[in-house]
Amino acid sequence: MFSLTIRMMLVLGALFGILYVVVALVGGGTLYANLVIAGIILLIQYLISPYIVQWSMRVRYVSEEEEPELHRIVGELAEKAGIPKPKVGISDIPIANAFAFGRSIRDGRVVVTREIMNMLDRNELTAVLGHEIGHIRNRDMVITTLVSVIPMILYNLYLMFAFGNSENRGSGAALAILFLILYFISNLLVLAVSRIREYLADYTSVTLGNSPEYLASALYKLVYNSARKSEEELATVSNIKAFFLNDPNVAYNEIRELAQLDTNRNFRIDRSELEMLKNARVKISFGERILELMTTHPNMLKRIKKLSEYIG
Repeated sequence: MFSLTIRMMLVLGALFGILYVVVALVGGGTLYANLVIAGIILLIQYLISPYIVQWSMRVRYVSEEEEPELHRIVGELAEKAGIPKPKVGISDIPIANAFAFGRSIRDGRVVVTREIMNMLDRNELTAVLGHEIGHIRNRDMVITTLVSVIPMILYNLYLMFAFGNSENRGSGAALAILFLILYFISNLLVLAVSRIREYLADYTSVTLGNSPEYLASALYKLVYNSARKSEEELATVSNIKAFFLNDPNVAYNEIRELAQLDTNRNFRIDRSELEMLKNARVKISFGERILELMTTHPNMLKRIKKLSEYIG
């Protein structure tokens, strides 16, 4: 937890360091004007985002009478986490997944697909739902909204200096290029925040009483499920994969790495297999490391390796 917190602080420090550079270059007035514009856009997004997610993920909220076991698990995890019980829903998309969203801790919603409910056993499903409760308790929705302001400001400044009526076109063009570069860097940093959030939510699931091997096994099954999907099926969720426990588009490559962990070929990662990974060195190719920089989710082998560190 300490190392993850330090990583998060460093990334956030880098993001706000970029913001400081912007203040030094353009002054407070220009920055504040762009901050107000970006703030209004994000406020509108913040207010309507639950409805957008519900529509895009085809969410239907279910009562305790409809899904008593699902409600029971979510309620128990929420009580352990010390947060109000989130709304519980089912997502009608053709791929195994679970996700959380909402404006705040009191507005939390936890959603699963039928496919993941049929695929995981109770311990694995509880570990996955613990991960989603972790997102809510850690206020990840608010953090994501806040850090998204910085790339938006930088892009607005790029447009301003690239196409605005600047008296000094040479300096304006140089600033436009600089802001465009900073925009891409800030986007990479926002993606890094997203990946650290996934690690922190995994850790939270463990602190809520879920053994690491259950979450590792669930993640393995999720990757396997995604790897079996056709290109047409994956295309239907390509624009919403930020709401997935794994990145479906890289699952085919990841499953070849993860299959090596399942030494007894029982389609799950047992505690003994996770303990073996704890003492093993994980080798990630240079290409996969570069690919990871462009995604919202950590490399799955690295993620499960991190889970192995939580074994007592």
